[in-house]
Amino acid sequence: MSRRWVNVELGLALGGLGLMISGCSVLGQGQRSNAVKAIKSVEFTATPRPKTDEEYLSTYSKSAVRVTYRDGTAAEYPLSYDVLFKNTDLTTEVGGKKYAAGQLFDAAMKPIMDPNGDPVIAETADANSLLSLGGQPYLVNHWEYDWLLANGQEAYKVENWYSRMPMTMNVSRLAQAPNGQLSLRGQTSVDFSPVGGGWIFCAGGPTPWNTHLGGEEDYDLYYVPGEKAHTTTQAGLKAMNEVYFRGSKAANPYDYGYPVEVIVKPGGGHEVVKHYEMGRGTWELARFAADGRTAVYGDDGAYSGLFMFVGDEKNNPRAGGTLYAAKWQQVSDQAGGAANISWIRLGHGTHAEIQALKDKGLTIGDLFETSLEAKEGFKPTRAGSAQTIWLRLKPGMEQAAAFFETRRYAAYLGATTEFTKGEGVAFSDRDKKMYYAMSRIETSMKAEEGAPADDVRLPENKAGATYTFELSGGQKDAAGQAINSEYVATRTYVEPGLLGRPIKADADGNTSDPDSVANTDNLHFSEAMHTLFIGEDSGMHVNNFVWAYNVSTKKLTRLLSVAAGAEATGLQVVDNLNGHAYVMSNNQHQGDWISTQNKDLTARLEAKAKALWGVNKYGTLNYRLSNSVGYLGGLPGVE
Repeated sequence: MSRRWVNVELGLALGGLGLMISGCSVLGQGQRSNAVKAIKSVEFTATPRPKTDEEYLSTYSKSAVRVTYRDGTAAEYPLSYDVLFKNTDLTTEVGGKKYAAGQLFDAAMKPIMDPNGDPVIAETADANSLLSLGGQPYLVNHWEYDWLLANGQEAYKVENWYSRMPMTMNVSRLAQAPNGQLSLRGQTSVDFSPVGGGWIFCAGGPTPWNTHLGGEEDYDLYYVPGEKAHTTTQAGLKAMNEVYFRGSKAANPYDYGYPVEVIVKPGGGHEVVKHYEMGRGTWELARFAADGRTAVYGDDGAYSGLFMFVGDEKNNPRAGGTLYAAKWQQVSDQAGGAANISWIRLGHGTHAEIQALKDKGLTIGDLFETSLEAKEGFKPTRAGSAQTIWLRLKPGMEQAAAFFETRRYAAYLGATTEFTKGEGVAFSDRDKKMYYAMSRIETSMKAEEGAPADDVRLPENKAGATYTFELSGGQKDAAGQAINSEYVATRTYVEPGLLGRPIKADADGNTSDPDSVANTDNLHFSEAMHTLFIGEDSGMHVNNFVWAYNVSTKKLTRLLSVAAGAEATGLQVVDNLNGHAYVMSNNQHQGDWISTQNKDLTARLEAKAKALWGVNKYGTLNYRLSNSVGYLGGLPGVE
């Protein structure tokens, strides 16, 4: 079979330095081999699409990486997908007992059981941060939500059960073999009771100061009383009150929806911080630029915004910072659209200030007067849903509104809240560019005459796009005040290779070209490889994929095919961990077949999954109850 190569030219390293490849050493010794060779280029071969039923049901890579050195020699390394652990593996230790890695816990760190007496085990591994502390590798990973009960029922549809679960993360201690293979040596589940529990932990990744920063989405918790969907807010709080707190206290919506930091300590101990000073929203994640001060947020859902935090101090957001919301000034509606970007200042606060406000037990009624119909002195807004809410800010509540109703206050001040499914964020420090995933271009991103605002007016593209943003310093906000950052987005557009390509359903049921990206979710940029890595969350591909996009040559290559029905999550690229590089990648909710999937294919895959992995005591496919935390291994370390 012919190979499709992506050529990654690496000779233009920062400061005129050549890219380097490191030799092997065992992580844990805190040393790096002296065997280092300068690299000219790196090339990936493409993993083909699944052909057999077993391939459809597997997460696999058939790619290789070809490394060309400056001395004229070359070497090729086969890549493989390696599983660290599955959600059902008895790997996490809590209170001296072993539980499944995806087991969920209440505020007392007691395991949560479902209505049938079975343990609630999440099937939704998400973010990864592979970290090194003193030469010892650790992994922080997320569990996003609970999809199925053990009997196969979708949890949110079960009568007298709960629409949401309190979620968790794992901290794992790893070992690294001389060949780079990682293995699990110990694991625990994070206790979130000091910060009131955790809601929906989505994407995340490492900070410039070597900690984990994850996104906590405030889904269901942002509706106002009287709004059509407010019942979901009440249902979500009921779950936290009854399942997590066991009736010992009442949850407040303002306890959830912040960037969440896990600070791992040598030996595996950890500290949890919810960054209230970074604002509240449906954060896919907050990604910091290399300056350790500027972060941009993926805001998931419809009628969402684009937000930026600029910290007062490097690598210390708790010291305080300023929140901004973007204004989209459209210049084209072609090929995903293009726009100039300006920024509206929302407010400034420190962690201590905003936590003190939160601890007062404020609600939206303390911040705004609200109305479901037009009212004199009120501003119409749409934020988080298509329903128009009229708002009037109460005196003295500017700071509270900025940090607890970040999206709603942004709309109130005139920022753009018309994006749909904002997802991953990645920075290229060398190029001074940012990449932002818009999983779908639909609903609020289409022109809508008579809406409270209509900044974004684009043709529908259900396969979405990844936007390129140009960054610069010396910028001012809409009021003319200086923005103290060199990473301020000023202009955005979509590169052709990053635009989704919807098609008429093919034989398998794909409704987006399977040889192009559909519904980008995770993003991570490798400075060393000058490559954007992309993970899909697509209902338009039977199998979701992980891709490598060379930002120099604009070529795209498929690196990983994910089990059918599953989303590709947990994307992180580690350029060099003692001589080895890693592309971290998980899957979640495998067997959640897309709606357009060929029915004969579905029947075949269900039969094959039963034959390969069996069913549990209820007859539920083990395939559907399982998911993996793992990585693409075999890459040599690069710098």
